[in-house]
Amino acid sequence: MSLKLRDQYKFDQLSLGEIMLRLDPGEGRVRTARQFTAWEGGGEYNVARGLRKCFGLKTAVATAFVDNEVGHLIEDFIMQGGVATDFIQWRADDGIGRSVRNGLNFTERGFGIRGAVGVPDRGHTAASQLKPGDFDWEKIFGELGVRWFHTGGIFAALSETTAALTVEAVKAAAKHGTIVSYDLNYRPSLWKSIGGQKKAREVNREIAKYVDVMIGNEEDFTACLGFEVKGIDHNLTKIETEAFKQMIATAVSEFTNFKVAATTLRSVISATKNDWSAICWHDGKFYESRKYPGLEILDRVGGGDSFASGLIYGFLKTGDAQKAVDYGAAHGALAMTTPGDTSMATCKEVEKVMGGGSARVQR
Repeated sequence: MSLKLRDQYKFDQLSLGEIMLRLDPGEGRVRTARQFTAWEGGGEYNVARGLRKCFGLKTAVATAFVDNEVGHLIEDFIMQGGVATDFIQWRADDGIGRSVRNGLNFTERGFGIRGAVGVPDRGHTAASQLKPGDFDWEKIFGELGVRWFHTGGIFAALSETTAALTVEAVKAAAKHGTIVSYDLNYRPSLWKSIGGQKKAREVNREIAKYVDVMIGNEEDFTACLGFEVKGIDHNLTKIETEAFKQMIATAVSEFTNFKVAATTLRSVISATKNDWSAICWHDGKFYESRKYPGLEILDRVGGGDSFASGLIYGFLKTGDAQKAVDYGAAHGALAMTTPGDTSMATCKEVEKVMGGGSARVQR
């Protein structure tokens, strides 16, 4: 593998991002719920959680919470998942959340023809107010050492200051020989208040200069980096693979620092049944995972994040792009068979699915 990994480190992986309290109505709907199950979740954090809980790596998260009961509830979830809390910053509680608060995410899973619905409540959150200078990256990457750093477009889009902080972080990580992965995860609603797609491209193109492993589908690459797919009819089915290949061929000619590019391939049959697979570009070649046609889904949220953590684990463990994309696709598939944003799978289960193992009862 042409990814250079530092030799001395305290953490295998570190994520920078916001973590919200997810409130889940189970089989019901948010608008008619009388009770919710509480989880934690956040695109960047979910990757660190999967790497720790499923794959046994030592991971940490850099984020911020308000110092109140809700903030410490989310912290407790993080500690239960085994992710280190060394880099959590705490903000004073003003008593009513007027100036700073913790984020909430009401999420219903969907079923059949009714798609999943997310209602984020994240205005003025502590994480969205993070800014350059809040973390000592020289100590984190230079002294303590991190093998792999992951962040993404959701966190970068929370505010002008988180965009600037993300740029600061990826520059510092690259400087100290830490592998940088980035999930484009374009969300128009998040960028709207800080400059829209023009700002998204400006920020993401600056971040992309320091990224080793870029994750995102062809729509993310177009929205965030400005690359267009030509000559492909998006009304046709099963075009994602060719669109991604065309997109990456263009992207890597400009961003020669990209060593890996990857995405999941999902065809939505219904909210509870998807065709699922993944593809990865590395060292001039494309590698496709095995396909999971008609994958039955309990909760689709976090499937892409679990793909990312499996991909990272595969590269860290084997250095083999084919195995990495296989780990990612299998882990993402398993994560969508359980509730909540985060994975409940074990490495043994992932490797069984990678090998084509069945769902027969285990006794």
